[in-house]
Amino acid sequence: MNQTKGNKCSRFFALLLAGVLSVASLSAQAQNRTIKGCITDANNKEPLMGATITLDGGKTGAVTDLDGNYTLIVPAGTKQITVSYIGYIAKTVQLNGDVINITLDSNDRQLGEVVVVGYGTARKSDLTGSVATVSAKDFNKGSISSPEQLINGKVSGVQIMSNSGSASAGSTIRVRGGASLNASNDPLIVLDGVPLEHGGISGNSDNFLSMINPADIESMTVLKDASSTAIYGSRASNGVIIITTKKGQQGGVKVNFNTTNSIQTRAQMVEMLSRDQFVNVINQYGTDNQKSLLGDANTDWNDEVYRTAFGTDNNLSVSGSMGKWLPFRVSVGYFNQSGLVRKDNVERWTGNVVLTPSFFQDHLKLTINAKGTLNNNSFNNGGAVWAAATFNPTIPVYSGNNSYGGFNEALDADGYPVNAGVRNPRGLVDLYDSKSKVSRFIGSMDVDYKVHFLPELK
Repeated sequence: MNQTKGNKCSRFFALLLAGVLSVASLSAQAQNRTIKGCITDANNKEPLMGATITLDGGKTGAVTDLDGNYTLIVPAGTKQITVSYIGYIAKTVQLNGDVINITLDSNDRQLGEVVVVGYGTARKSDLTGSVATVSAKDFNKGSISSPEQLINGKVSGVQIMSNSGSASAGSTIRVRGGASLNASNDPLIVLDGVPLEHGGISGNSDNFLSMINPADIESMTVLKDASSTAIYGSRASNGVIIITTKKGQQGGVKVNFNTTNSIQTRAQMVEMLSRDQFVNVINQYGTDNQKSLLGDANTDWNDEVYRTAFGTDNNLSVSGSMGKWLPFRVSVGYFNQSGLVRKDNVERWTGNVVLTPSFFQDHLKLTINAKGTLNNNSFNNGGAVWAAATFNPTIPVYSGNNSYGGFNEALDADGYPVNAGVRNPRGLVDLYDSKSKVSRFIGSMDVDYKVHFLPELK
């Protein structure tokens, strides 16, 4: 009889425990809820497959399917979820409903891995050739007269050497050294997709790149090896320098002005005899004819040829967008640089207009470029530098008469300048008149269409 009562009690407690667990399970299920939605790209509204949705605490909740859709069971107490995707900025959203659609913005920092090549853009990891890119934040600072100076010393295997100390002088650029004894060794320059030929501009002292305003440049990419010939042909056998200029961005209108001013002076001059040392040498070792040419003046001919040079670089730009479909950037620049030798001067006016409209929900994108440049150059007489180092320092600059422009010259017995003799350095500078005016316009339009029914095809 007692055993029968014990069995009944055991069955009673078992049924009671099962009931309690069942009620707890139903209560937990009642507190959980199911949410769903779609993850898309913020720019082109395309679904993102494989995006990860995580719960509080970093636990993985779900992964989107081929259409970007997800379904997630959210435990009780969960207030927010985080969505992440490679190449996009992770976003955390609050759970304010059962259907939550989320858009992700692309991560602009990933653009540092993208390189502009002849037929579009590619990631560095996908390229088989040698490519180096220098962006605006890494450019050389200071007074920059020509674009190649922005990357001088920044790219391995690229040598940039100034042709002379003149303000109007260009630079010699060599990518991995020279490749020919007779033909040109200059790299091909591509400006916003437009190949520019060397030697196409006369009267600019071979300063080819000076027609481009350095302040308008966004990045410079150097294609170093022969694989670039597959894009541009034999012109690229000496390498390619791809210049990409700045463009407008979505958002409000931004006005930017910057000015750079500099003063240059000569340094490390050749060590020369003083006036008294020069007289002593002539009196001790010179002939009677040479001694007769000595005067009473004390003229520093270097001071008559050289000067302190002033330079200014001013740039004004306006960028933004008209509505959401027409980003724009308009800029003007004024550059004026005097050389250390008198009469050496470069003046440059530049204008740049870039329009990047898009249509049909960004399926059709246009890039319209218009660049204009006006250069006014004044060249110096290079022979005056040698004359300043060798002319007689004991005679004055001016003769006091109108002969030979009023400048004191070394004359022979007949009153003519000594044949093959050194001329008055200041006279060589002041009487030399060599100027040029060079203008150039570059216009281009790029059309990028992404097929509606096949977005991967452009």
